[in-house]
Amino acid sequence: MANSKLYKGSLNTIILKLLDEKGKMYGYEITQKVKELTKGELTITEGALYPALHKLEAEGLLDVEVAKVDNRIRKYYKLTEVGEKETVNRLAELEEFIRSMQNLVKPNWSIQ
Repeated sequence: MANSKLYKGSLNTIILKLLDEKGKMYGYEITQKVKELTKGELTITEGALYPALHKLEAEGLLDVEVAKVDNRIRKYYKLTEVGEKETVNRLAELEEFIRSMQNLVKPNWSIQ
């Protein structure tokens, strides 16, 4: 699934969910957490991650905090108040989508 295009539509929701759980994270940390949680099945490239982060920031869902760590500038992303509310909405929407897909892929034919 590492090269699957299925997750691309869910990338923003994945980012929002991780930030909701962790408070704030920097880009590389996000990619590694996804890799860890999916046991390497899902990888997020920088080419996909940073445009998504910038889009979420432009939508007012993320704030950026800059910190100097080991003589390097690191950008930490965290949810805004609007981002917190939107995360709840998007997770509910994703859960409903997953249920619908499960019904399509594995329908329960005994219910008629």
